[in-house]
Amino acid sequence: MTTKDPTGPGRRGRRPGASSTREDILAAAREVFAERGYDGATVRRVADEAGVDPALIYHYFGSKQQLFVAAMELPYHWQQVLPQVLEGPREEIGVRLVSTLLGYWEDPGVNPLFRGIVRSAATDPLAAEMVRRMLAEGPFAMMARRIGTPDAELRSMLMASHVMGVALLRYVLEIEPLASAPAEQVAEMVGPIIGGYLVPEHA
Repeated sequence: MTTKDPTGPGRRGRRPGASSTREDILAAAREVFAERGYDGATVRRVADEAGVDPALIYHYFGSKQQLFVAAMELPYHWQQVLPQVLEGPREEIGVRLVSTLLGYWEDPGVNPLFRGIVRSAATDPLAAEMVRRMLAEGPFAMMARRIGTPDAELRSMLMASHVMGVALLRYVLEIEPLASAPAEQVAEMVGPIIGGYLVPEHA
């Protein structure tokens, strides 16, 4: 009698090294949401990308919505961003902030996460709420409050709209020449504008 290889290509579901299965699903979900947005992504597509049975996704996450929330969780806290941006000459703070944020977008492990949120925000209320929360609690608002910028909330949203626009064209729509311009060049050109919102006396 022939024994079927349990690890062969016909087998789906829990695999050797099952402790990494949840992380594999999350990594696959980030890629699928980044490419297709929330509406275009399906649990089956994520399962195929991760090489698991769709039932495992429901086992770990319960629903597509809960999978999206888990996959889009930021791997850092904005409080970790502030010290490195605030340190240094005040007139260069905009360049440091934009450079730091572009660094996250350039990170292959974080880029799909941001692209997934941005692609999904236009059509999915949950993703839109996540973006609103990120903007309300993120580095722009935190830095404006920390510095004591006048009209902090309005100015932080203006900063966010500018940087999000750059990110949309550069990383999601990939419009040239912005898409292939060096991140350092983009930060040097956009940073002073952001700094003008954040520290008006240096505009």
